[in-house]
Amino acid sequence: MFKRLVVLAVVTLLIAPLVILAPVTAQTSSIKIGFLPGVVDPFYQVMERGVRQAAKDLGLGEVVVQIPPQWGPSVQTPILDAMVARGDLDYIITSPTDKEQMVAPLQAARDAGAKIITVDTFLGDGDYVNGPVTFPISAIGTDNVAMGRIAGKALAKALGGQGKVYIQNTNAGVSTVEQRSQGFKEAIAEFPGIELVGEDFNLDDANTSTEQTAAVLQREPDLAGIFGVNVFSAEGAGTAVLNAGLGGEVQVVAIDATAFAIEQLQAGVFTIVVAQVPFDMGYLAVQFAQADARGVVSVPRKVTTGTFVFDQDNVNDPDLQRFIYKN
Repeated sequence: MFKRLVVLAVVTLLIAPLVILAPVTAQTSSIKIGFLPGVVDPFYQVMERGVRQAAKDLGLGEVVVQIPPQWGPSVQTPILDAMVARGDLDYIITSPTDKEQMVAPLQAARDAGAKIITVDTFLGDGDYVNGPVTFPISAIGTDNVAMGRIAGKALAKALGGQGKVYIQNTNAGVSTVEQRSQGFKEAIAEFPGIELVGEDFNLDDANTSTEQTAAVLQREPDLAGIFGVNVFSAEGAGTAVLNAGLGGEVQVVAIDATAFAIEQLQAGVFTIVVAQVPFDMGYLAVQFAQADARGVVSVPRKVTTGTFVFDQDNVNDPDLQRFIYKN
């Protein structure tokens, strides 16, 4: 079905291509970076590896890492405030847990002296040049609308263009999953025989996802396919399908190549698994922080990283295992 990189890493330059490098000094080579992802999950664990590896490669020393136990501004904001209160962080690399609610806390962090780079999710509309939010240095992440379209077309193809489908989502107000849902809906709209019967939000809890999906399977006994928009959604949806004894009958398209997702693809429960490249997001963010500290004035304001699609034909290819989220 899909055997190649579907979206290659593309750097979108939204500022003039003028690069000015300042001399390397002790101050710019010893910047201190904080990393504040959205929640504990395999995706962000791989991203953390990228952050730490880049800091090591660039000689920047230890990174301050704080990982929220649950998703949401009410959890992320006090952790952010505590990181800022340290007073020693020059840059904070973060995944905002709400595109609107995290604007003020992150603006306050910037005003206190910590420059902001967003990874995976973004603030406002993600356009840090002409959009409503412009203070972050850069937005680094996947083209999520395109990823949603990939998932929608793959599921429609697997179903022969006919059947009821369901979206298992995570959180309203989060840029990434809103765009994935948008892209999925745009894709299935091209197939008159595909009917969307619902969309639920599990608040990044796999158990909630399982319960919600189980309820839909009972309500819609002829449900044919499910789109799991992230780690927790895909895991919960897959578990509900297996618990109902419908593995291979109800097709699941999953975002994020966790070990669970790959196992279910190999077992025929999942149709495809779309992998992002979180390591690259983290690595690039640290590179951008150092470049900014050294005086580079044309750090890309937006970078679209790649995706890779696993299917039955390539899932066991040893050369492609690097795309699986491994600790």
